[in-house]
Amino acid sequence: MKIVRFLDGSNKEHYGEWVSEDTARVIEGDLFGEYSVTEETAEIARLLAPVTPRTALCIGLNYRQHAEEGGNDIPEYPVLFIKAANTLNNPGDPIVVPAVEPVTVDYECELAVVIGREAKNVSQADALDYVLGYTCANDVSGRTWQTKKGGSQWCRGKSFDTFLPLGPCLVTPDEIPDPNALKLSTTLNGEVMQDWTTSDMIFNVPTLIEFLSQGTTLLPGTVIMTGTPQGVGAARTPPVFLKDGDEVTIEVENIGKLTNPVTAE
Repeated sequence: MKIVRFLDGSNKEHYGEWVSEDTARVIEGDLFGEYSVTEETAEIARLLAPVTPRTALCIGLNYRQHAEEGGNDIPEYPVLFIKAANTLNNPGDPIVVPAVEPVTVDYECELAVVIGREAKNVSQADALDYVLGYTCANDVSGRTWQTKKGGSQWCRGKSFDTFLPLGPCLVTPDEIPDPNALKLSTTLNGEVMQDWTTSDMIFNVPTLIEFLSQGTTLLPGTVIMTGTPQGVGAARTPPVFLKDGDEVTIEVENIGKLTNPVTAE
């Protein structure tokens, strides 16, 4: 099932099963508990990010060729950073290039995993049982603040406003039995910049859930960003960064397309 969060024509928020581009069947109940799909349909006037993350746990350098294009060693353990709550962005809403980071803002297509129930000390064998669903994500990154001004931490460069577009929908696990067998891509102004597959992850989705849940409770609504493949703008010759007037689309197989315009602050 493809689940969307949206505003109807009266500006009322709903969850719904996606029927068409502008229609959904309304979901009643708790998405992280008991819920049901009703026969009531509602107009999708505005699409929202499918979840509001409790925490966004992000994995860096998790694709072999991406690690290599940046001249990095293959990590022994997952490289973790966090994106702040203010970064959340909806499908169709602008990615804002901040005035303090005007020229080195980058795109990163990612598969995002949404945890559906409390998960602690989970084994790889059971890990996917804790997944509510999957969505597309753009781990927008301010490279200057990530590499030079962040005090050796990535969180600052990753946590400007609007730097976490999610969407367009949340796809339940029955439609994605293997999250490490999906194509994903980034298209910038009509040109394909990243085009690879989640099979290239160094640490696959079950491994990440096991690793992140050790001694730590992953709360319902936790979003795990699983990393990006090669082709990021910073690694190109010459570099390609997001600028005012651009349009960037993230696509993940079986999920859909997440498109955002780019504007300057």
